[in-house]
Amino acid sequence: MDFFAEECKNQVFVSVHEEFQVPEWIDKIRPYILKVLDMLEFANWELSVMFCGDSFIRELNEKYRNVEGATDVLSFEQGEKYIDESEREWFSAGDIVVSVDTLQRNAQEFNVSADEELKRLLLHGVLHLAGYDHSDNSPEQQMLKMQESVLSKLLNETDTIINA
Repeated sequence: MDFFAEECKNQVFVSVHEEFQVPEWIDKIRPYILKVLDMLEFANWELSVMFCGDSFIRELNEKYRNVEGATDVLSFEQGEKYIDESEREWFSAGDIVVSVDTLQRNAQEFNVSADEELKRLLLHGVLHLAGYDHSDNSPEQQMLKMQESVLSKLLNETDTIINA
């Protein structure tokens, strides 16, 4: 029996940009993303998440979106399938980059916990990797409605990542 194939429906790789200090909660990210993917019924997904500060995400935002300034989360969709050495097919969804600096500011600005904002940003990134998009940040946007609906379930069903 192939334990990996039976037990792991998805693969999540978590890292921290070299100029950023490793957060104490980093080990809680992978289980949360796996729960998100499970709740969205995404199987055989492979994705990465990188945490950084404003300076690095600002560079990425300017280089890939031609938008000046830092942002909270960026998603780089790959959307390619591949077969691994055990003949298992994977969907290489892409990469999510989160600025912890902007996350903290967002939490204060929107009067939510850093934990809730982190969960929102990670879910937001996954939805973009799945092909969802929004033209602005108004709550009427279909993707954002879906995000908040899924997030409300996740907040009740997942452990705290960031203790305030």
